[in-house]
Amino acid sequence: MSDLTHIGPDGRARMVDVGDKDVTTRTALASGRIRMAPDTLSLAVARETKKGDPIAIAELAGIMAAKKTSDLIPLCHPLPLSSVKVQIEPDEKSSALNVTARVRTSGKTGVEMEALTAVSTACLTLYDMLKAVDKAMIIEAIELVEKSGGASGDYKKQGS
Repeated sequence: MSDLTHIGPDGRARMVDVGDKDVTTRTALASGRIRMAPDTLSLAVARETKKGDPIAIAELAGIMAAKKTSDLIPLCHPLPLSSVKVQIEPDEKSSALNVTARVRTSGKTGVEMEALTAVSTACLTLYDMLKAVDKAMIIEAIELVEKSGGASGDYKKQGS
């Protein structure tokens, strides 16, 4: 357990002390997708459902979620985000909507969780917006694609 920063020597959860870390520019890119029936994808791409434009609403929900990550994930630090960009693009070949979130801050800890939370929430919002016509949608492949800044250095998923 010594490699787990959020677990103390006594096995108890703790919020990591970042007070002595340097302030650096930190970015993270996360992605995910929601697969659905082709007719559901067409409805989403048309951006007209009884609840409104599912893509625009999900992108906004992802931005809002990134800003609230520390309220949702118990040991995350609240961060002053300087940028959150959520994009949803159709993938007709896979009958899916691909979701990406790019988050940026200047701070003492990274924004990976904020990017992942943005993607997760955008996918959940798409599900909510479209569930009346397709309850079999599948949310999948939510992952960190890349991150930069901080003592641990840069990361880029292999193959991306």
